[in-house]
Amino acid sequence: MKTTVAITMGDPAGIGPEVVLKAVTSSKVKRLCRLAVLGDEVVLRYLARKMGIEWPAADIRIINLSSLNPEEIRPGRPDSACGRAMMRYVEEAVLMAMDGDVDAMVTGPINKEAINRAGYKFPGHTEFMADLTRTRDYAMMLGGKKLKVVLVTIHESIKSVPGLLTIDNIYKTIQLTDGTFKKYFGLKPRIAVAALNPHGGEKGLFGNEEKKVIVPAIKRARRAGIEVSDPLPPDTVFYRTIENKEYDVVVCMYHDQGLIPLKLIHFEDGVNVTLGLPIIRTSVAHGTAYDIAWKGVASPKSMIAAIEMAVSMAKKV
Repeated sequence: MKTTVAITMGDPAGIGPEVVLKAVTSSKVKRLCRLAVLGDEVVLRYLARKMGIEWPAADIRIINLSSLNPEEIRPGRPDSACGRAMMRYVEEAVLMAMDGDVDAMVTGPINKEAINRAGYKFPGHTEFMADLTRTRDYAMMLGGKKLKVVLVTIHESIKSVPGLLTIDNIYKTIQLTDGTFKKYFGLKPRIAVAALNPHGGEKGLFGNEEKKVIVPAIKRARRAGIEVSDPLPPDTVFYRTIENKEYDVVVCMYHDQGLIPLKLIHFEDGVNVTLGLPIIRTSVAHGTAYDIAWKGVASPKSMIAAIEMAVSMAKKV
């Protein structure tokens, strides 16, 4: 039987509806899985007509969860009504996955300002879904065929990162990475760990986080049988992973440390995966792209890649 995937529409005022429509009507995706699209049918039909996108075939289930008026939506602007709608789509997809009604879920992009206006005090999808599933230990992985990165800290200011790094959260990120690759990707991963400081701290000259928290976490992981590197200089670890193929994944200390190289390599086809959840969740690796919302020019490559990865992961379970 085909894998069943729930797809959320994302922010109605962004490119989410467009990339969802383009992805679910592609021949590649239709051959790959059965689909349930969670969103606003009126908005989807309006945009399909506006952009000349074919309407999904009858075998693609549309689950209507909001009643927005597309004529009143201002493309490219955060809105509390859209914020409530986009989180409703996510919540329902999580419940469907938890109940076993679908094998995996794939999320369209949301806007953090809009969801906060709507009363949701979460910085993003990851934290919201962790709360819904009562998951304490989780991590964000982003990747494509050439590079995969996992983040120890996610949406935090740069100045706060050193104080947020602990032996426990670095170790748990490494452990989640190892467990996810074994369960969903079918391999014992070679994990690279990026140092926080230039040159890996240069023996304390540029910082001591490597010695104080990163190395002890690595030693704990090795005692648990995990194959993991020493803290590697951030300016070389990605080359060693991509070109030399020494590692399968890089554990990064903060958001931009991992996402700058990831988006350089996989800007269009990157995928966001939440590690540690009791369900399979992938997502596009881009935002709502308000500057091109409702213009018909958004690429569905990341959405298609997210669906492909979700199906691949589901088949390993």
